[in-house]
Amino acid sequence: MRISKEFTFDSAHFLKDYHGKCENLHGHTYRMRVTIEGDMQANGLVMDFAELKRIVNEKVVDVWDHANINDTLEHASVENMCVWAWDQLKPELPNLTEIRIWETANSFAIYDGR
Repeated sequence: MRISKEFTFDSAHFLKDYHGKCENLHGHTYRMRVTIEGDMQANGLVMDFAELKRIVNEKVVDVWDHANINDTLEHASVENMCVWAWDQLKPELPNLTEIRIWETANSFAIYDGR
């Protein structure tokens, strides 16, 4: 069974070593989906969504919300954001299977730890 929870946060970033509009500091309302996989427990849950929310907010959303992502990542692409989020969450969520982050409504990256 897989469960997912989505989060939104507002952040600024710029793309280093890139030539175009996105080399300038600008902002997005990001959407992030965190997916974990596991067996259902006796209570019918894979994991309590409230606990998943607490972990993701503490490790990722609270760090990036209303912040400059370049303060966390040298190359603040949505691809690198997925990898960084994975690295923050995997120790607390060993059954993490996918991080998906939308930079815009129709542009996103997916990372599954490979």
